[in-house]
Amino acid sequence: MTMGTSYNIKASKLPDSLTPDEINRQVKALLEKVNGQMSTYQKDSELSLFNQNTSTDWQPVSSEFYEVIKEALKISQLSNGLFDVTVGPLVNLWGFGPEEMTFKAPDETSVKNRLNLIGYNHLKLKEDGLFVKKDIAGLYVDLSGIAKGYGVDQVASLLERLGIVDYMVEIGGEIRVKGKNNKGEPWQIAVEKPTEESRSIEKVLAITDTGMATSGDYRNYFEVDGVRFSHTIDPRTGKPIKHKLASITILSDTSMEADALATAIMVKGPDEGYQFAEQNHIAAFFIIKSDKGFDELKSSAFAKRMGMTK
Repeated sequence: MTMGTSYNIKASKLPDSLTPDEINRQVKALLEKVNGQMSTYQKDSELSLFNQNTSTDWQPVSSEFYEVIKEALKISQLSNGLFDVTVGPLVNLWGFGPEEMTFKAPDETSVKNRLNLIGYNHLKLKEDGLFVKKDIAGLYVDLSGIAKGYGVDQVASLLERLGIVDYMVEIGGEIRVKGKNNKGEPWQIAVEKPTEESRSIEKVLAITDTGMATSGDYRNYFEVDGVRFSHTIDPRTGKPIKHKLASITILSDTSMEADALATAIMVKGPDEGYQFAEQNHIAAFFIIKSDKGFDELKSSAFAKRMGMTK
């Protein structure tokens, strides 16, 4: 387990000098390091200590922490703030963060108060050193929409340093693949049908040399009086998303980028999300709720990458 979820690694060929146990030892140590930097649940993690510090001065951070914040801000700017790592106070308010789950919708005043505490533009990077600062003392950063993807990329880099060139790394559904599987074919990765009743497959993708991430609203939610509240919060409203996009899968060079883009498009919804994917040449596979069940929609970049027709 890592980052509150499971992880899975497959390699079709190992160098003679390496055993599975040795690889697992190094991977475990690496993921413990990432968790110790990016976790909101670990009270003494680098992220938790940054959040606990109310100073608005520059704070020194690790190169890894700096890298993730830099990528997060890049996707925030690209998506006009719909991917926002400062949305944590609202995630917590709705019961989906480290705070106790309440299974009830907060009142409008509470939502408005926390909206005043968010905004990726309040998070700054120093260009000439490893320093980050917030210009609101109560700014709270939550990296759950990007940290798993970063962890996947770090494990992939480790495997390559060890001489492993054919692998699949997966952490909580975020994936990185390279080379071929043990049959000498592209890796076969399933996209789950977005239903909570049972696990079944919507589509199998034959992919290699790519990062992949899927975001959906069908697992983590609660219902009150027949109204469903998703764990994905729209930073514009401070409330859970309400649209027909059930699942979005992104293919990108890194799992970290795919992870953040999937969250951004999940917030945008099917129409705005599709336009965003087309405008930015993002390889995106949409599963959209319909009267008959689900409809599929592929961006041009996704169809091209998979050798499909749109």
